[in-house]
Amino acid sequence: MATKPEELDQPADVVEAEEEEGGGPVKTFLEHLEDLRWMLIKCVVAVLVAMLVCLVGGKYLVTFLTWPLNHAPQLLAKADKSTEVPVLLGTNVLGRLPPATLDLPANETNRFVLRLLPKADGTNLMLAMQLDTQPPELKQSNTPGLITLGPLSPILVALKLAIYGGLILASPFLLYFIGQFVLPALKVREKSILFRAVAFGSVLFFIGVAFCYLVVSGFALMATVQFSEWMGFGAEQWRAEEYITFMCRFMLGMGLAFELPVVILTLVKIELLDYEQLVRFRQYAIVGNLVLAAFATPSGDPFTMFLMAIPLQFLYEISVLVAWYWKRKERKQAALAGQTAAS
Repeated sequence: MATKPEELDQPADVVEAEEEEGGGPVKTFLEHLEDLRWMLIKCVVAVLVAMLVCLVGGKYLVTFLTWPLNHAPQLLAKADKSTEVPVLLGTNVLGRLPPATLDLPANETNRFVLRLLPKADGTNLMLAMQLDTQPPELKQSNTPGLITLGPLSPILVALKLAIYGGLILASPFLLYFIGQFVLPALKVREKSILFRAVAFGSVLFFIGVAFCYLVVSGFALMATVQFSEWMGFGAEQWRAEEYITFMCRFMLGMGLAFELPVVILTLVKIELLDYEQLVRFRQYAIVGNLVLAAFATPSGDPFTMFLMAIPLQFLYEISVLVAWYWKRKERKQAALAGQTAAS
């Protein structure tokens, strides 16, 4: 930053103090209340407009949120089921038969289906199986379908999509309006730390949401299906509003869990933690990440919990490395300052 001419005759500590002060114009209490009122009004308007946009695009949001459910069986497809031949009655899959009973090559069974068709035998009408060499694209048998039970269920689904989607869509504007109200009162160094924390935290949040959407959610959904089948319950249909709530909360929880480095490094910056303490707390961090993953995964199965805890522990180790780098940098600066003072 360039030095102003009038600052040349001032002591260095005075100039540094003025830079640290920062802040905006001094206002009265009522003026601050007026700024707060306008900030809240702009935030509410931004959320309402974003909710309206999500209501209009609700169909596309449903398609987006159901993608993990439709593609999850590809992640956990069992080898024995992938080589079985489906038996169709109309468009419904009644069951599957092993290829050994049909004298079909195991590597080509995905090209055939067996259809049950009515066949007259004298005065009797029977069902005969006919091999179809041009089968339609079949939906995975272990993929639940989404249904709405009741006349108000679609409206509830649309409202939940509007609330969750509206908050996410309006979040940049909310941060901007809140920043307009808060930043003038902060010092220059505090503003710098806040900007970096918000930018770094936003990137980590969206990485966590993407990781949940593309990786973890598919395993979690299929784990719930398999657990339901193991308990003896059917998993052919799920309530749409419960699935939408599950996915939104799951992605939100994963995104917030990925904010762990921001919290740790903020505590390091304000000198409540340091590198040595983070190293000593590593074993407790492992247990804490497992507990956090257990709360953040609605399915609750151990595989999904560990799948989420691994990246959280990786983020903790990254935080430890950053804290070590900061401390090493401070030691070098302190040593350089001591040599300068001695000379």
